[in-house]
Formats: sequence, structure tokens, C-alpha cells
Amino acid sequence: MNKTFKALAHPVRRRILSMLREGPMTSGAIAAHFEMTWPSLTAHLNVLKAAGLVHAERHGTQIRYRLNTGAAEDAIAALMALFGKHDEGENQ
Repeated sequence: MNKTFKALAHPVRRRILSMLREGPMTSGAIAAHFEMTWPSLTAHLNVLKAAGLVHAERHGTQIRYRLNTGAAEDAIAALMALFGKHDEGENQ
């Protein structure tokens, strides 16, 4: 779960996840939305893959990224559990 929280901590990675909610995208299409070097974007995509938040599929010379909704839902559930426990403690 730490990899997931690390992945979600950066605004660029959160934006990539938001874009992928609309459907799969090639790395080139993702890159078009950012003003950063290719190695920097690749590093962000690798963090998302390592956290299990996205899947990468090779199609010829292109790599298409797809949101792993199961992992995203698990991360949200974990956050809700953390905040739910914290909120309950404040009310006592």
C-alpha cells in the first residue's frame, strides 16, 4: 500500500490517473498534456505501474496505458478507512 500512497502523492501522477479514467491512452497522448522531458514522464508512469494503478500494454511501437480500477478502488478504501478511524477518535 505504501507504493500506492507514494504514487498518489504527486500531482502529475494524479492527473495521469484522472486522464486514464476516460479510457486507455498511449504514452505519447499522455505526454502531450505535460511540459516535461520524456524520462520524467516515463518515471511517473513507472511509479504508477509499480503501484499497480495502471497497466501498460504494448501495441507495436506504442505503449497504451489503462487505469487499473481495482487497485484505485482499494487505495480509496484504504484512505477512507484511515480517515474514518481518525475521525472516530476525534469525536470521543
